[in-house]
Amino acid sequence: MSTECARVLLAEDDVRLAEMLADLLESEGHEVTVVHDGQRALHEAMTRSFDVLVFDRGLPSREGLDVIEALRGRGNTVPALILSALGNPADRVEGLQRGAEDYLAKPFDIDELLARINVLRRKSAAPTEGVRVPGGVLYPSRHEVEREDGVVILSERETGLLATLARRPTQVFTRAELLERVFADAEETGVVDAYVHHLRKKLGRACVLTVRGVGYALGSVS
Repeated sequence: MSTECARVLLAEDDVRLAEMLADLLESEGHEVTVVHDGQRALHEAMTRSFDVLVFDRGLPSREGLDVIEALRGRGNTVPALILSALGNPADRVEGLQRGAEDYLAKPFDIDELLARINVLRRKSAAPTEGVRVPGGVLYPSRHEVEREDGVVILSERETGLLATLARRPTQVFTRAELLERVFADAEETGVVDAYVHHLRKKLGRACVLTVRGVGYALGSVS
């Protein structure tokens, strides 16, 4: 068995290709969970523990990049590899900008796929890097902000909201954008305001900046 065996979530709507990839990965010692649509991929990734995500883009119910973006918005940092027939440079750039760590165009070389999964497995096993936020460092996978005066524990949604702002500290997000990225199961933008309020109570008002008429941004990180 490979010394780099990983728990892999494979989301691919082509059933024959999914079976072939699962057999291949399992022959290398990996543990593989297969799903065929984006909504199921989101559910599995949020409720079970994985080391690597391997997602097709053109999934039914929810596009692969939308799933990854939703996961990142909720504080899930499991490394993700996109497999897609969309392989021009603009497609690859979009994939990386929206939260994937790697992008491999179809058709692909099997040995290259295995090598890339092993790289992501090592990244998953490495210590989690923090993201700087006002007054401290956010560790999304632990739902914690480390500050000089101690550790502040956040809920999953508080973590997702703060992580979304912190990963693009110069961007102003509208409430609608944050609702889609972090609170996909909610319908009213008021939930965004409520969680901004929660964060400010825990971390201080300066942690999230209100941009009148637009939305919210990360507060100043000195």
